[in-house]
Amino acid sequence: MTILVEAAVESLDDALAAVDGGADRLELCADLAVGGTTPPRELISAVLAAVDVPVLAMIRPRGGSFVYSSRELERMSVDIEGALALGAAGVVLGVLDADHRVDVARTAALASIAGPERVTFHRAIDRTPDILAAADALASLGIARVLTSGGAATASDGADTLKALVERVGDRLVILACGGVRAANVRDVVRRSGVPEVHARCGGDAERIRAIKAALAV
Repeated sequence: MTILVEAAVESLDDALAAVDGGADRLELCADLAVGGTTPPRELISAVLAAVDVPVLAMIRPRGGSFVYSSRELERMSVDIEGALALGAAGVVLGVLDADHRVDVARTAALASIAGPERVTFHRAIDRTPDILAAADALASLGIARVLTSGGAATASDGADTLKALVERVGDRLVILACGGVRAANVRDVVRRSGVPEVHARCGGDAERIRAIKAALAV
């Protein structure tokens, strides 16, 4: 099975480096230091004009909690529409309720704007008290993909939970492993978890992505 490699990027140069390294898809963000926020529309346009791989736009109005106000949710709705109008292949978002469970109603409302098949639910799922139940809830909404480290600090640490997620969701949604994914550990993460996709920050380093691709090709 060919493993898809997604690169997290936050600038045009970063995006170009990731594609040069062989990234199959990009997650475009601003401010990766806080886990990523919504990129400016000018950046989305510039990246889309420069690369020929699918680009997913982060939709997150701020860092910190994934519990959002009504005003923030309205902004997210506008940002989803804007990113897709520019040509983004999809969006990456995550909304939790006050109990840190998936906010099903609000997630469904946001997903309906993009089409659930174009939505990745991001690492907000790692903050939930029952990650398998959270994955079930997202699958029931038709969400395409979940970005997760299995609730651990890294994908290596969370590999057992990632495996449980893969087995739980079957073909209902894709589990995208993230968290410290590098060439040195990516084969082990994939072997132990069975994930079909992995996610790594590019950091402007084409060689980082190229090495991950090479490790998976062995």
